[in-house]
Amino acid sequence: MTNLYSYSAVNKRKTWFLMTGFFIFIMLVGYIFSLAMDDVAIVYIAVFISISMSFISYWFSDKIVLAMSQAKEIDKNNNRELYRLVENLCIAAGLPLPKIYIIEDSAPNAFATGRDPHHAAIAVTSGILGKLEKVELEGVIAHELSHIGNRDILISTIATVLVGIVVLLADWFRRWSFFGGRKHNNNDNNQLGTIMFILAIVFSILAPLFAQLLRLAVSRKREFAADADAALLTRYPEGLARALEKISGDREPLEAANRATAHMYIVSPFKGKEENEKISWFAKMMMTHPPITERIKKLRGQI
Repeated sequence: MTNLYSYSAVNKRKTWFLMTGFFIFIMLVGYIFSLAMDDVAIVYIAVFISISMSFISYWFSDKIVLAMSQAKEIDKNNNRELYRLVENLCIAAGLPLPKIYIIEDSAPNAFATGRDPHHAAIAVTSGILGKLEKVELEGVIAHELSHIGNRDILISTIATVLVGIVVLLADWFRRWSFFGGRKHNNNDNNQLGTIMFILAIVFSILAPLFAQLLRLAVSRKREFAADADAALLTRYPEGLARALEKISGDREPLEAANRATAHMYIVSPFKGKEENEKISWFAKMMMTHPPITERIKKLRGQI
């Protein structure tokens, strides 16, 4: 399993480069739009909005996600077995005990949220508690604890917010362009100005797609890393592999999930193509999670 664990370490470094690229990308979007609109203030507005929204998501994203998922907090008296399982894994991982939530839904799934290990929560569905064996559930919880320990949820949330900002800026620019909002300056090179304006229009169309692909890439890479860390934590990667097989094989849709929160779950809550079907490279790029077959093969040391 050496290759699996080394993959996890490489993945963490790549994610920070991706997140740095995200902030640079937003500034680039603002800069191009400012050239087309002949207004440098747009760059400052883009940066201000991105920082402000990231601040809001840092403090309130966990509460929003849990409320959207209709998750209910439990304590030791509500479910002793689950509480002790999480507690024991936290001790092994050296993490503080997160708040534990249950979503009343028969579809098996789970996710973690929170801005840091001291302000974190794990949510599992009632379906996963009834359909997985103890060693399989242990693998799932270890996976979610790995997300918490690696601060994946914060990174993923900020990425989602930044994508929203790019989409907002692009939509704003397209609406402005239709109403002829570009300033005219007789001293400007009209030909160069026209070229920049056309480039900005094209960029406003492509920017949201590129930003979304970058967000999805962050999510997919974090899943591989969390799988590897979970296998290391439990010392039994087969438990998580079997859990992934059962969760992905369950055809029941998760009612509490939506497009905004889908990337947070251990397995995509939306049931699409069968995992054993061949998936095109473009389809993989648009997925919030890497293919289950690839994750299982890595856990079993087959690739």
